Amino acid sequence: MEKIEHSTIAANGITIHVASVGSGPAVLLLHGFPELWYSWRHQLLFLASKGYRAIAPDLRGFGDSDAPPSPSSYTPLHIVGDLVALLDHLGIDLVFLVGHDWGAMMAWHFCLLRPDRVKALVNLSVHFMPRNPAMSPLDGMRLLLGDDFYVCRFQEPGAAEADFGSVDTATMMKKFLTMRDPRPPIIPNGFRSLETPQALPPWLTEEDIDYFAAKFAKTGFTGGFNYYRAIGRTWELTAPWTGSKIKVPAKFIVGDLDMVYHLPDAKEYIHGGGFKEDVPLLEEVVVIEGAAHFINQEKPDEISSLIYDFIKKF
Repeated sequence: MEKIEHSTIAANGITIHVASVGSGPAVLLLHGFPELWYSWRHQLLFLASKGYRAIAPDLRGFGDSDAPPSPSSYTPLHIVGDLVALLDHLGIDLVFLVGHDWGAMMAWHFCLLRPDRVKALVNLSVHFMPRNPAMSPLDGMRLLLGDDFYVCRFQEPGAAEADFGSVDTATMMKKFLTMRDPRPPIIPNGFRSLETPQALPPWLTEEDIDYFAAKFAKTGFTGGFNYYRAIGRTWELTAPWTGSKIKVPAKFIVGDLDMVYHLPDAKEYIHGGGFKEDVPLLEEVVVIEGAAHFINQEKPDEISSLIYDFIKKF
């Protein structure tokens, strides 16, 4: 990782840690939970080798970026505000946007709020989820999946932190990053009950685990949990965008073992026409066989090539 440069930038009232490499058209890569800029380590170097300026921040609440304490500070209006301020600081008007997990959710919202700043979008794992004006997402999850669904379990401050803190941070990262069960996680006994892998998969090294674990051991997981705890507030604040379409060229990539792909009605929405209706410039949906949730790390070469093959057209 010696080619990757690191900086800390003041933007939108917080400090943001940014990893970047290369020069040329800018690609902004947004990580998910429980992750960091480091999740894009392979894509950063690949895109730089193809003539792009690859930029991966630690989103607010993660890693070496600031973590405001209140969950109300983690809505897409805050996160997109951070990213727009970051681009302004870097002197970048237009960007290729790539997101995974919560980063994908924030990328969808970025395109809703500031499509004028986005050339094209590649999102991984989490498809667009149009706002339902009749029911908040949390109410919907509780209705369909129950209070033991992991998103619902994360709502109570302190409870999820205790769950994740019940084992050492490296063990928890191994448990989380190597989950292969595509069923939505409904775990009455908490994430401590997840099986720890006997051996790491080939795409994940002890060095990788050590990097993640060192950062989360220092910061804890509350910043990440606050994204989940802001879901209700996000639903309230985004009412003006009900029915809005994503009006940027887009590509979506998901693993066939990804639990998000197996949520109720997800496949029907993605492949049945609803997705294309809400994202009219959606050019392609790619389903990667044998890949689970952390697809950009599990299949780094394939994902890097799919990103490049799409953005090079613009």
